[in-house]
Amino acid sequence: MREDWKKHLVDSGAEFEGDELVHYGNPERERQMAVNGDVICDLSHRGLLEIRGADATEFLQGQFGNDIRQVDARHAQLSSYASPKGRTYAVFRVLRTQDGYLLEMPADRVEPVAKRLQMFVLRSDVIIEQAGDSRIRFGLSGPDAEKELQDALGACPAEIHEVVEKDGVTALRVQGVHPRFELFGGFDAMRRLWDALNVRGAPVGPHEWQLLDILAGIPSVVEATTEMFVPQMLNLHALGAISFDKGCYPGQEVVARMHYLGKLKRRMFRLAIQDGEPPTPGMPVFRADGKPDQADGELVAVELHPDGQYSALAVLKVDAAEAELRCGSPDGAPVTLCDLPYDVPEGA
Repeated sequence: MREDWKKHLVDSGAEFEGDELVHYGNPERERQMAVNGDVICDLSHRGLLEIRGADATEFLQGQFGNDIRQVDARHAQLSSYASPKGRTYAVFRVLRTQDGYLLEMPADRVEPVAKRLQMFVLRSDVIIEQAGDSRIRFGLSGPDAEKELQDALGACPAEIHEVVEKDGVTALRVQGVHPRFELFGGFDAMRRLWDALNVRGAPVGPHEWQLLDILAGIPSVVEATTEMFVPQMLNLHALGAISFDKGCYPGQEVVARMHYLGKLKRRMFRLAIQDGEPPTPGMPVFRADGKPDQADGELVAVELHPDGQYSALAVLKVDAAEAELRCGSPDGAPVTLCDLPYDVPEGA
C-alpha cells in the first residue's frame, strides 16, 4: 500500500497489523454496517495486474474464458484463467485502460497469474506488470450508494459492469445486495472522493467487502483453492463470465464439453455455518452421515456475518445439497443452505 494513502486511511481511523488494514476500531459494527448501511472500503488488499501493448487484446483473447473484445471504456467484465485441464487459477474483473487492461483479483493470485501469462507472450507485443500502487482504489456500497456517488462525483454507472469516468476517477458498478461500486484513480482525486463519501458512509475493513462478495454470490480463487474447480462449478456461466463461442483458450475443451454434453454435478451454493472452528477456503463439507474420507464439497470463500454465523460460498455435489451438511467433518459445525441472488442453470 502506498504510504501517502496509508496515512490518509490512518487519519480516517484505520487500524493496521503491519501493512495490512484490519478494521476501523469496531469490527462488529462494521459488519452490521456493511450488510445494512452505506460503507466505503479500501481495496488495497486486492491485487492489480496491468497488461498492455499492441497485441494485448489478441493475446488475452487466447488466454481467458470470457470474450475480452467486449471490454471497452464503458464496459468491464468478470472473467477467469484456467489450466489446460480446465481448472481455475483465478477469477478477476477486467477493465480497459487507455493502452491495455487492468485485472483485479485476490492479491495472492497476481504473481502466479503474471508468471503464467508471461510464459505465453513469446514474440507478442505485450507487457505484463503488477500495478497495485499505480491507482488508489476503494469500494462503495449501500442502499443510498447511487445517490451518494452521483452527488460526490457527478456520475454513476447504472448497470452491472458499466464503467464511467469523471474528474480522474473510474467508477465500475459490481454485483451486490445493495448498489455497489469499485472506484479507481490518482491520489488527489480519490482522497477528495473518499472524504466526500466518508460524510455519510462508514469505513469498513477488507473482510466486510469480501462478505459483500459472498452475499452477492461472487466467487474468488485463492492460493488454497487454485485449480480445484472448473469455471462452471463456480457459477461463472450464470454470472456471464464465460463465453462459449469466442474460440480457443486453455481449458476450453473441458469447459465446452461440460457446457454442451454434461449436466452440472457440482456447483456453487451459499451457506450459513454455525459457530465452530473458524472455516477457511478449501475446507471440506460433508453430509452429516457421510464418511470422513469422502467430502461432498469444498468452501470457496467464508467471512463472519453480523448474525454470528459464518457466511460462505461452497462448491457442492448437487445431489448432496438437500442433505444435512456439516463443515470440516461429518460431525462438524451444522450448515444451512441460503438463496443466491441469481438463478443457476441446471445445465453447464
